[in-house]
Amino acid sequence: MVSQLTLGERQGALCILLLLAACGLLMLGAGQNDPLGVHGGIVMLFGVLLIFVVISGYFAPEPGTDAAGRYYDDPSKVGIVLAMLWAVAGFFIGDWVAWLLVYPEMTFDAAWSSFGRLRPVHTTSVIFGFGGNALIATSFHVLQRTTRARLPDQLSPWFVLLGYNLFCLLAVSGYLIGITQSKEYAEPEWYADIWLVVVWVVYFLIYMRTLARRKEPHIYVANWYYMAFILVVAILHIVNNLAIPVSFAGAKSYSLFAGVQDAMTQWWYGHNAVAFFLTAGFLGMMYYYLPKRADRPIFSYRLSIISFWGITFMYMWAGSHHLHYTALPQWVQTLGMTFSVMLLVPSWASAGNALMTLNGAWHKVRDDATLRFMMMAAIFYGISTFEGSFMAIRPVNSLSHYTDWTIGHVHAGAMGWVALITFGSFYAVVPWLWKREAMYSARLVEVHFWFALAGTLVYVFAMWNSGITQGLMWRTYSEGGTLTYSFIDSLVAMHPYYFARAVGGLLFLIGALVGGYNIWMTIRTAEGVKPEVLADLPAPAAARQASTGR
Repeated sequence: MVSQLTLGERQGALCILLLLAACGLLMLGAGQNDPLGVHGGIVMLFGVLLIFVVISGYFAPEPGTDAAGRYYDDPSKVGIVLAMLWAVAGFFIGDWVAWLLVYPEMTFDAAWSSFGRLRPVHTTSVIFGFGGNALIATSFHVLQRTTRARLPDQLSPWFVLLGYNLFCLLAVSGYLIGITQSKEYAEPEWYADIWLVVVWVVYFLIYMRTLARRKEPHIYVANWYYMAFILVVAILHIVNNLAIPVSFAGAKSYSLFAGVQDAMTQWWYGHNAVAFFLTAGFLGMMYYYLPKRADRPIFSYRLSIISFWGITFMYMWAGSHHLHYTALPQWVQTLGMTFSVMLLVPSWASAGNALMTLNGAWHKVRDDATLRFMMMAAIFYGISTFEGSFMAIRPVNSLSHYTDWTIGHVHAGAMGWVALITFGSFYAVVPWLWKREAMYSARLVEVHFWFALAGTLVYVFAMWNSGITQGLMWRTYSEGGTLTYSFIDSLVAMHPYYFARAVGGLLFLIGALVGGYNIWMTIRTAEGVKPEVLADLPAPAAARQASTGR
């Protein structure tokens, strides 16, 4: 890592890390009797450890003059490893809390082990730890190949990758010790939010600087989706987390919004986080790795552009459908419902485009589990987007909202779409990055696929059944006009479904462990890895086709 940096970049890294360690020390001193002090210790330790890493290679020879002619893939490699570590940790915590709903006594006599604290640890580890690292790693890889340009420097990619993981550490540790803004999407406190903004601005600048240096005149569509993901997530994060700290010596802050305005802001953020973090970014992944793996051009490049603008425009208006039957004005609820239904068109355009790309390559899908991961991800994307539009309709929402149907819908997208496209992309890119002909074991890829698919189906079908049962029980009245079932009655009825959900999560976790082992063995057995030379690589076939405007 350090040997890839120039002397000036090593000096810059030391300055950044010294400043980071100093900030951690100040937080530690200011928050001795406050959770802020715990985070100060984490920040200081993070900075000091990396200072030793940089110092250990400070006098290493600088990279040769030929480095500028090669792709810079080290951040992508580390990002993939970190993503798999977060995946295993996040899936484990998620299955733990699923079993807690089956057997509540499986907890400890400690505040950190409560469902309320472990649940956001699971969501943050999976969405931001696993998903975010996967997006950063693959976006750096895709950006360089589709532009035929090296990343603009060696320091800023490491700042983004490691700085982002520091944010994730602050978030999950904060939940365990009781630091949260108590929003619908649990958020860390103000100082972590500010740090993420700095990291994210650098991330966006890397993208813009690389595009400005591109040798391929066309900006391939995958980069459109990645850029939308980076830019809009920054806007969402800043607006949703506008807050006033109670004290700069404490962790607590108060949101700038209140009441129904706060609810609308949270769901504007929440639904667009789904749109641009969990949809646009992973569509960028799909639009590069699926055609490359299938060795087929995209079925319709124009359709991918139409889908991009449809998703980008319509998603912005859809968040209010989460607030049906609340104090939000009726016309705002109706507006969100309308745009949510319209979203089905651009969403299915992307799902259909992916599946039609496989025309002429279905024999590869049959024989290649990596491509099967991507194919199933496209199918689940289509299912999830249809379900989301359907559930946004007010009468359907009256049955589904606040029930496990919503949980099933979310996990159909998270497990079936996000995780499967990520695993498929990793299985494609790991041999390319580590210069292997294939993964360590094709059979283990197959095993992982069936564990992941079985776990997803068991989980989602359990929650669909559970949610509809809940909704019907909660709205069943007796002849006298009273509720037929108590809440406890509905909870008892959920028990077998909760057991099935925990089993499904366990299957998915086992699949991730198999995948992590396979990726690790592929890395370990790689020998003599040499970076790819920019000049030796032609423009990607899909990008060449895109420039013709098909």
